[in-house]
Amino acid sequence: MPKRELTGKIVSAKMQKTVVVSVETLKEHSKYLKRIKSHKNYKAHNEKMDLKEGDAVVIRECAPISKDKKWEVIVKI
Repeated sequence: MPKRELTGKIVSAKMQKTVVVSVETLKEHSKYLKRIKSHKNYKAHNEKMDLKEGDAVVIRECAPISKDKKWEVIVKI
């Protein structure tokens, strides 16, 4: 099974080796067919600690690293 990859923007880089990435998705309302933006925050592992707030990144699903961290940063866009 392929691992999911998401693109998002870093909202917080205050933790050691961890960044919080906000991912925006468009969902369509089932009755009114209007598109609605929804946001979700993911904690992602960043080994190099070279990223800062506002950077766009691609994150990939991985084995759990801690209680909340199940994603890792792949590429800075």
